[in-house]
Amino acid sequence: MTRLGRDVLRVLITGHDGYIGTVVAPMLAQSGHDVVGLDTYLYASSVFGPQPPALPTVGNDLRDVVADDLAGVDAVVHLAAISNDPVGDLDPDITYEINHRATVRLARAAKDAGAKRLIFSSSCSLYGAAANDVALTESARFNPVTAYGHSKVLAERDLLELADATFCPVFLRNATAYGISPRLRTDLVVNDLVGHALLDGAVLIKSDGTPWRPLVHVEDIARAFIAALEAPREAVHAEAFNVGQTTENYQIRDIAAMVADAVPGSDIAYARDGGPDRRSYRVDFSKIEAHVPAFQPVWSVAKGVQQIVDAYVTEALTRDDFAGSRYTRIGTIKRRQASGELGGDLRPVDRSHSA
Repeated sequence: MTRLGRDVLRVLITGHDGYIGTVVAPMLAQSGHDVVGLDTYLYASSVFGPQPPALPTVGNDLRDVVADDLAGVDAVVHLAAISNDPVGDLDPDITYEINHRATVRLARAAKDAGAKRLIFSSSCSLYGAAANDVALTESARFNPVTAYGHSKVLAERDLLELADATFCPVFLRNATAYGISPRLRTDLVVNDLVGHALLDGAVLIKSDGTPWRPLVHVEDIARAFIAALEAPREAVHAEAFNVGQTTENYQIRDIAAMVADAVPGSDIAYARDGGPDRRSYRVDFSKIEAHVPAFQPVWSVAKGVQQIVDAYVTEALTRDDFAGSRYTRIGTIKRRQASGELGGDLRPVDRSHSA
């Protein structure tokens, strides 16, 4: 085993049991790497379809990681985070604690333990509200409109300060994800629109349909992480990369039209309280194409819509599951907090000493 390059690496994946993690981890293992995980299993009930093999783990909560936990780890794929705007806005300080402060703490621990590279799951959300006449490159001004987006800005800033001759942080700014995962999310725009079309017969647009979104399939996100992990150091050291394809920028109403075409008998509808969405931006993805040529995305939104339709039908997704808390991040968190199993700090409640 060597330390970097295309050789076998010992890789820690934080958030390995999440929407992206349950896709990345098996693909990394199939690439020949030695993979270990770290996860709080907040969304363990969001099971959908065939499940990935279990991973050995080195701990659970990101906020508790120390250098000893990372002994022997060559690289870190850091996915664990408060992962969308509604959960991020539930308690912004917890969002900053996990997405920013705990991320930097993890990176310092990894560096102290001798890890050489950290691939950080950032987001195009840090661009926030932007003019739509130009596709944004990685040098575009940040203008986040939520705690989630701002937490990614702060994390990138502080991780960059750790970059040196021994430690290589890489920032992957994922476009809006979609597609099937063993930990399904229906609170992602493409996945959501398909569910409404199949179960209600109406492709329900929750805005005025005009906002732009760059979109990327969850499997292509996994391909980007593997490519960044295996890329030559000089190609990725302390660099940010938008993850997606420039051809895959769409207005919400265009996505809805694709869904309506894929689900016979469905019609496009607009929510009564829908209106303009400040989160609107188009993104340029030419940098990752040029610097990390091993990243070869294979999905388009049209192809992904059909995958989601087929999976929802095959797994007999019910209206209760789709409309309930099982597959939405905010719904799961609120349900677990209401039941008393999860505290306001998103840590499990210890009931062993209760009367």
